[in-house]
Amino acid sequence: MENKNPVIAITMGDPSGIGPEIILKALEDVSIYEKCRPLVIGNENIFTRTALNLGKSVKISKIFDLSTLSSKPGHLTLLEPGTASVEFSPGRPTRSGGQAAGSYIEKAAELALSGTIDAITTAPINKETLRNAGYPFPGHTEFFASLSKTENFGMLLVGGPLRIVFVTIHEPISRVSSLITKERVLKTIRLAFHEMKNLFGLSHPVIGVASLNPHGGENGLFGKEELTQIIPAVEKARAEGIPVSPPISPDALFYKAYHKEYDAVVVMYHDQGLIPLKMIAFKESVNVTLGLPFIRTSVDHGTAYDIAGKGVADSSSLKEALLLAARLAGIKKNSEATGLAGDGLGNGRR
Repeated sequence: MENKNPVIAITMGDPSGIGPEIILKALEDVSIYEKCRPLVIGNENIFTRTALNLGKSVKISKIFDLSTLSSKPGHLTLLEPGTASVEFSPGRPTRSGGQAAGSYIEKAAELALSGTIDAITTAPINKETLRNAGYPFPGHTEFFASLSKTENFGMLLVGGPLRIVFVTIHEPISRVSSLITKERVLKTIRLAFHEMKNLFGLSHPVIGVASLNPHGGENGLFGKEELTQIIPAVEKARAEGIPVSPPISPDALFYKAYHKEYDAVVVMYHDQGLIPLKMIAFKESVNVTLGLPFIRTSVDHGTAYDIAGKGVADSSSLKEALLLAARLAGIKKNSEATGLAGDGLGNGRR
């Protein structure tokens, strides 16, 4: 019987980080193969050495034609772009490693844009190493946006019942206030609403919005960003027909979101969203890039150079990222086949 599970490309990430290890560990899990067909994009030599270091017996098959894609646990089907050798020393990033990581991202995007694969799941990269290798992007999100010529994109974190979208991401706290503008907040609300429908298949998503200041600013007593920027953005979004809350103090908003009063939460800065998310789903949270013409999920952690090569890396986030990519690919196929939006994940509001 033909295997119709979605094909998920897994990029190896930085060779000197924990990417190779967590990929090998994740692909031992039978449940992954029940939901998708993994295609690893990376370096055969590095996976072979990593498997030996872990004491694992893994069959690695390099392919050039996806018709030979294996669907067996413990069987790593590998696509290796380029022929250049890669310096490999766990915990010690190299320029060639950055070049390799960049080439894996480029290949995955090429396959996704051509429709050859159904989704991409990425292992962690090192932003500095990537930049030193000639890729001028602060991370995967901007890299994929550039490759796909996407202008309106954003970062979503999923964990437990929470889906969190960010107005600002990696910015110093001292700059956040100046970056909270009506235009940015409105753009993020629109993106969250659109992608809850388009990507997650929710028919009638409701968006919660976090305030920036304590107690929502207390009518300007503790800050004016709510009055001058966030509330005007909310009012404009409502005028466009988007069901969205007023700015709510995060200590109350996340309680409501946890109990599914909102399908996604728009937050103003990085830690405002990450602290509650990691409190409830530290090892299982998943990063999703919104706005791309293809599905991209990722682990919600870094290269962890301090434990690379020690055999102790946890593959939980990668497994969750793969399973989410498979579910989203299923929603997309169903939507394309029927022309109807549905939840597909069994939760949230319709």
